[in-house]
Amino acid sequence: MSLIQVAKILELYYSTGDTKVPSPELILDSRGVVGDKYYNKDIQRSVLIASDDSYKLAKMNGIDAQYGVLGENLLIDYNPYHLKSGVRLKVGSVVFEITQNCTLCNSLAKIDAKLPQLLQNDRGIFAKVIRSGTIYKGDNIYLLN
Repeated sequence: MSLIQVAKILELYYSTGDTKVPSPELILDSRGVVGDKYYNKDIQRSVLIASDDSYKLAKMNGIDAQYGVLGENLLIDYNPYHLKSGVRLKVGSVVFEITQNCTLCNSLAKIDAKLPQLLQNDRGIFAKVIRSGTIYKGDNIYLLN
């Protein structure tokens, strides 16, 4: 199995209530992000990965969205939205498996009414944790082949 570096983690977040809290590290296990309000809720949707391309797209359309408002746990400098279910990513010792594209969320309309439609196919991807561990802001992300 080969590793291909594709990205770097720009920001990490976990949820507490309605707030995304930035963190320099996240601990992950097979149930998701430890300490996150969604921990052990839906294993197939336990980690949300978003690209800074989504924020750039919003900005190009006059929407000033702050990092974290898309609900992501990992914000990365690579657009992963073309990756199919079953593709695996490695970050540090953690291995993720892509499970599905993130569904359109009407809560994005609170930021701007145009945002849900604008990011319909560019909001993020869900992944489940295959191998547990800790990841850090600035870590490299590898595509597993």
